[in-house]
Amino acid sequence: MSKEMLEAFRILEEEKHINKDDIIDAVKESLKSAYKRRYGQSESCVIEFDDKKGDFKVYTVREVVEEVFDSRLEISLSDALKISSAYELGDKIRFEESVAEFGRVAAQSAKQTIMEKMRRQIREVTYNEYKQHEGEIMTGTVERFDQRFIYVNLGSLEAQLSHQDQIPGETWKSHDRIEVYVYKVENNPKGVNVFVSRSHPQFIKRIMEQEIPEVFDGTVEIMSVSREAGDRTKVAVRSHNPNVDAIGTIVGRGGSNIKKVISKFHPKRYDAKAGVEVPVEENIDVIQWVEDPAEFIYNAIAPAEVDMVLFDEEDSKRATVVVPDNKLSLAIGRRGQNVRLAAHLTGYRIDIKSASEYEALEAEREAKAAEAQEAPAEEVVESADTEVVANDAE
Repeated sequence: MSKEMLEAFRILEEEKHINKDDIIDAVKESLKSAYKRRYGQSESCVIEFDDKKGDFKVYTVREVVEEVFDSRLEISLSDALKISSAYELGDKIRFEESVAEFGRVAAQSAKQTIMEKMRRQIREVTYNEYKQHEGEIMTGTVERFDQRFIYVNLGSLEAQLSHQDQIPGETWKSHDRIEVYVYKVENNPKGVNVFVSRSHPQFIKRIMEQEIPEVFDGTVEIMSVSREAGDRTKVAVRSHNPNVDAIGTIVGRGGSNIKKVISKFHPKRYDAKAGVEVPVEENIDVIQWVEDPAEFIYNAIAPAEVDMVLFDEEDSKRATVVVPDNKLSLAIGRRGQNVRLAAHLTGYRIDIKSASEYEALEAEREAKAAEAQEAPAEEVVESADTEVVANDAE
């Protein structure tokens, strides 16, 4: 141990962000373990580190006693007086041990202890570094691919971009620069796992914060986002400044802001007629958020018109939306997309009914209610008749 040791500590601190004191503690722990392996106990072992020389010293501490029962823990008064006439019963004397005497196997064990301590420390540092970016966008480089993930180099580790977190139709090559949303950071014994996404609804929100100053400074707030990546997104917004139009701000003059957001994605779709893949744009509907849930649902069903919104008395998060007959397909959307996005945006389970379908259901309900009201009257008449017959029989 020497100046080389101090230099190694400095490098580990600067490059790996490992605290020197943690490494010293690991070395002391491993040397103590090696001492116990060599001598069968470690109660009498004291290890010190010379910060100036970069040396570790190992000592055995023995107590001065009249009669020795354990030579590793005790020394007789007569032997102690041979060392110094100042020693008395009960004094503690330190004897330096040669680290080399611990043996090659013990040294290897010490190395493994140190390496494991370092690995844990590096893992903890890495975890803390990326945990603070959870919920944010990071820029990385496409590193490699396998059947499950695209691996994105974020600096000190590779993040995992799964198929479901990719935008359908986007293609990437090794070394491409890529922006990803960090949605989960895990610390486990095998290492730190960072999961990233480009399809996550919050990815849209973070992109808008980057590209639109009024969103970044909080003047316009994005309240919720529902998304089917690469195809269509609904964004609910509100303004905290009465002089600022939330929807107009998000869209921008001539759609400039929306175009900047959409330019961050480049999905492609196969054109069967042309026989080639063509670029497509992800449509973004900007919705006015309002506190009244009925009005919010009304807005969320856009571009379809809505006649009325009715809430289920038994289920507070279910709503029936009635639309004109000629707007039913528009309200539902292609493969149910519009109502599905509206439901995710508002947090309500939404049933779409056409006006005629709703009227038919209401008519059926009224008919059943009328039948239910008439039934008790018939029962009364019937029981009265029975009573008359009984009296006649008497």
